[in-house]
Amino acid sequence: MPHLRRRLAAITAAMALSVTGGAVASPAFADPQEPEKTATATGRDGAVSTVDPEASAAAIEVLRNGGNAADAAVAAAATLGVTEPYSAGIGGGGYFVFYNAETGRVGTIDGRETAPAAMPPDAFIDPKTGKPYNFTPELVTSGVSVGVPGTPATWERALDRWGTWDLEDALEPAIEVADRGFMVDKTFRQQTLDNKVRFAAFTSTSELFLPGGDAPAVGSVFKNPDLAETYRLLAQKGMPGFYRGPLAKEIADTVQAPPKTKTTKLPVPAGHLTTADLAAYSALDQSPTHVEYRDLDVYGMAPSSSGGTTVGEALNILDTFNLSEMSTPDALHHYLEASALAFADRGKYVGDPAFVDVPTDALTDPLFGKERSCEIDPKRAAVKPVAPGDVSAYDGACPAAAAAPADERDTENISTTNLTVADKWGNVVEYTLTIEQTGGSGIVVPGRGFLLNNELTDFSTVFDPADPNRIEPGKRPRSSMSPTIILKDGDPFLALGSPGGSTIITTVLQTILNRVDLGMSISDAIAAPRAAQRNAAKVTAEPAFIAAYERRLKPYGHVFTPSGDAFTSAAEIGAATAIEFRSDGRMVAAAEPVRRGGGSAMVVNPSR
Repeated sequence: MPHLRRRLAAITAAMALSVTGGAVASPAFADPQEPEKTATATGRDGAVSTVDPEASAAAIEVLRNGGNAADAAVAAAATLGVTEPYSAGIGGGGYFVFYNAETGRVGTIDGRETAPAAMPPDAFIDPKTGKPYNFTPELVTSGVSVGVPGTPATWERALDRWGTWDLEDALEPAIEVADRGFMVDKTFRQQTLDNKVRFAAFTSTSELFLPGGDAPAVGSVFKNPDLAETYRLLAQKGMPGFYRGPLAKEIADTVQAPPKTKTTKLPVPAGHLTTADLAAYSALDQSPTHVEYRDLDVYGMAPSSSGGTTVGEALNILDTFNLSEMSTPDALHHYLEASALAFADRGKYVGDPAFVDVPTDALTDPLFGKERSCEIDPKRAAVKPVAPGDVSAYDGACPAAAAAPADERDTENISTTNLTVADKWGNVVEYTLTIEQTGGSGIVVPGRGFLLNNELTDFSTVFDPADPNRIEPGKRPRSSMSPTIILKDGDPFLALGSPGGSTIITTVLQTILNRVDLGMSISDAIAAPRAAQRNAAKVTAEPAFIAAYERRLKPYGHVFTPSGDAFTSAAEIGAATAIEFRSDGRMVAAAEPVRRGGGSAMVVNPSR
């Protein structure tokens, strides 16, 4: 929009800083101020929730200037590519879910990354040893882990299908932030430090994110003029500017010959991605998954994501119990057991439907869920792992038939980001996007300002012909991203999603449990401590959950292990965003009050 373009140009000129890339110290009057974060906002005419106030502000500005939810979501996502570059960006992929107020229907876009056409089944085997590469930091820091990015194609498809703005206008807020910079907070610095060894392995990455050999200081201003120029290229040329031409060649060259520093001791295996792989990529229109839970219609993302089927199946299992009349420990016990059962079926059956016959209808069938619920002992946790159900023979009756177990190792990382947007016309977007590992592959495309994903590590690391998530050329690795939109009587009731690897599924499921069954407000439902049972012997849980519920759940036989992993210093599960829609027309945007340093909820017109 010309009005927005002029306004942003004026702001950029007024806040102009020296453009050198990385973090800079600048005169106080020129520095961007540290944006205020608000975890809950209530109002009308549009709302947004993200993990970052710059991204939320970009979406709000689009909504105030006449854009709709799709336009605002792309603007917010592009801005997150600037301010949350270790979680998302044009070097990655994701899943976009849209409620169309005009038609009353939910549609989705699968923008998941794909394996290159030359990807061999033994891609993750070290030819020097004949054994799999160590997962971290070796395999995740590599060209061989890089899939064909899907995020730019997702943005274009979302705008073409549902938007009112073109890509040039939607990218303007992000370009402005990349040019004038943003203030580094503790989370950005810590994430950089967590990845220091990986980032130092590449000349392009260390130059951008480790200026002077150290992570940017808290309170300094971080600018990314290279990314601003890359966004300008996309604004001018659209998808041909990314998937074809000079940039495509630079991406392919970077994957095939990563720009290693002379001092790194990491092996950095080269990858297989080519310009032909980029030119062949397309984001896919898909029908959503759908289940009924209580009096609600729950829509999610179909495979290649496992989010919609796994959340949906767990809800179908829980729908057979009256959780609202249970004690909190009883309800949590049922939640943990339902999650384990759904994860068993996820591992057995879900992969890319272009390569695997995924029984989506069966997995989301309420009869299958009812039969699986027979496996829950109301007083005792089952020994894990539990066996998957038999999707070929079920009738909703007990006892339930079992299938042979799947040999599954969870390799999804906890990073990613999520955003929720609604506009004054009633359109709603739930969008989860990622570059996988915090920091992706660790490889910045030289001179382009963005990190490439390491999404192919979501494939099973050892090839098994019976594994639905086995490596295959052109295939999309299974994901846990679970952007979810819930309707009540045909109108939006709640939209929510989260980052967190496979704990995305449990975060979304537990938040729904908290809000719908335990009667929490949406803000409290997000803030509550989390636990994730993914069909393992021990339940991964935040320290606050262990402190609150370990003693009360121990009689059921649940055993807990604190969250946190080798990838980061954080012990958090997820970083959810949500919008709830009230009957009086107001919207409640909710973000994390603490996790990831707190999120940012905003509305167009605030009210009490």
